[in-house]
Amino acid sequence: MPVTATPRPTGHPGYSETLPREPESAAVARRLVRIALATWGLDELVNDAALIITELVSNAADHGRLDSIRVIVSRTSEDRVRLGVVDRSKELPMMRTDSNGEQIRGRGLLVVDALTEQWGTELYPWGKQVWGEIQARNAA
Repeated sequence: MPVTATPRPTGHPGYSETLPREPESAAVARRLVRIALATWGLDELVNDAALIITELVSNAADHGRLDSIRVIVSRTSEDRVRLGVVDRSKELPMMRTDSNGEQIRGRGLLVVDALTEQWGTELYPWGKQVWGEIQARNAA
């Protein structure tokens, strides 16, 4: 599926791609994130961004509806990037904080929370976007 670069009246373009709603789409989402960050000269964010987008895609694959999701990478300021995943479910994500040591899944939002400056959910009439923002330490 093609990558979409969305021009804006001012500032940097955003990048997005529609992917199958499956865990394997995380690899394509990481590639999109790496391309966007390299284009913007924000390579220092690649490792954290890759973990964040992997968790967001994994959550959408587990809890979304319909067959596809949309990954969005946008630069909200010179030193801040927003990573988002849109799915067709209106179910709000919940951060698990239980201490069940046998549970091997379900704590992805703890990772997102730890690595982002902020994260949240935007509800739409037909679904939602879960996003996280990261900030460069040495902005270009």
